[in-house]
Amino acid sequence: MSKQEEAGLILKLYELRREETMRKARDWYFMEFNPQSMADFMQAIMGPHTGHLRMVVSYWDMAAAMVNSGAISLQLFNETNGEHMSVFAKIEPLLGDIRSAFGPQFAANLEKLIDATPDGRKRLVELRERMKAIRAQLAAQQAKAAQQS
Repeated sequence: MSKQEEAGLILKLYELRREETMRKARDWYFMEFNPQSMADFMQAIMGPHTGHLRMVVSYWDMAAAMVNSGAISLQLFNETNGEHMSVFAKIEPLLGDIRSAFGPQFAANLEKLIDATPDGRKRLVELRERMKAIRAQLAAQQAKAAQQS
């Protein structure tokens, strides 16, 4: 595939991320979905946000499949995207349980892409730590605001 065709796929992936329902799903996934256990994951997948969860994970798994199959180079994909890392970082600690419940292919393309990315697993650990710090900071801000009102 030519660089121009790869660039076209990257731009199409970006365009799809801007679609209104996808934006809502991504907002929910990053702002509200913080599974700490399989029970948290099950609550999301069986609750009112099931479509959001499935949309975000399946979108990035599809994009990863394009990279894994060679339609988009790993280097170009990683230079133009980073969100897939955060998506996978949230579910990776529960992946064994999720796959036991939903099948071994759940997020398999994403995992393969992460493993092909230099320092991919290390980056996941760092992302989880940053997300944890951000959640703590937001909780502290909310607690302070509640005390002031």
